[in-house]
Amino acid sequence: MSRPATRVLALLELLQSRGFVSGRELAQQLDIDGRTLRRYIGALEELGIPITTERGRYGGYGLVAGFKLPPLMFSNDEALALALGLLSARALGLADAVPATAGALAKIERLLPDDERRQLLMLERSVALDLPQFRSRRNDDLLRRIAGAAQAQRRVQVRYVADRGETTERMVDPYALVFRKGHWYVTGHCHLRKGLRSFRLDRVAAAQVLSARFRRPASFDPVRHLRLSIATLPRAIQVRVHLQATVEAAVSELGESLGVLEPVATGVRLHARTDSLDYFARQLARLPFPFSIDEPQALRRALARHARRLLAVGSDDPPARLPRSSERTRP
Repeated sequence: MSRPATRVLALLELLQSRGFVSGRELAQQLDIDGRTLRRYIGALEELGIPITTERGRYGGYGLVAGFKLPPLMFSNDEALALALGLLSARALGLADAVPATAGALAKIERLLPDDERRQLLMLERSVALDLPQFRSRRNDDLLRRIAGAAQAQRRVQVRYVADRGETTERMVDPYALVFRKGHWYVTGHCHLRKGLRSFRLDRVAAAQVLSARFRRPASFDPVRHLRLSIATLPRAIQVRVHLQATVEAAVSELGESLGVLEPVATGVRLHARTDSLDYFARQLARLPFPFSIDEPQALRRALARHARRLLAVGSDDPPARLPRSSERTRP
């Protein structure tokens, strides 16, 4: 099957599964420009597929209400991709129950020729996914509800319980959901705080999807925003460190959640806040490039303590006292 024909069929699947979809989103999903999208829409119309078109800022395309085609067969590559996705979902705990994933995999198996079916069985039995496990209580219904609101770009009213127990009612425009280190987060515009915020999903006590619509910014990067949100949490101690490295090297070693990395003429300045200087000292000690501590002075002492512990491990002297549990607390 030629590539344009494959994309036309993919376009039909998108319209059948999502109802009304904006032209921008369709073009992004299919990796084509607007002119090509209109040509593909025309091709579907020539085949007798009834498509409605709405122009304007919130315009897009959809199938005429009530129109349905029989399910299309998956290609071999699509079926294998779906199988890997289901295995990932099972590892992340996205399925409501194990039978749901097993049932979906069994349906895909029935679509495949013998050779591809054997490949699928090989994937199930031999592929292991080392993915972060859930560290918080799971609420699949809440996850689906907010994901649906984000897809439809509809506002959500949530009751949010902060880590210190404070409960607030908020109107949120959910831009996206992000899974990070065992937790689900919803990121978007909070009308209570009048700005971008991220909320841990297990702290959402209730959520109601509203009729009000919003427009998600085209350039919004939910993963980057979440990392920045975590890096700039209002922790007790302010830290400033000069790194003799490029931004790329600093991100490779420290990630983007430890603090804000600012390029300067002589390298990178790391701005951060922490509740544990001992934890922060351990992060700095593993860096392969030179650095200097601007503030606080106490971080230098924490780094010296950590260095003495490492030297003791490599010497014949008795090991240094292990830090108390309170000192090992991550920020």
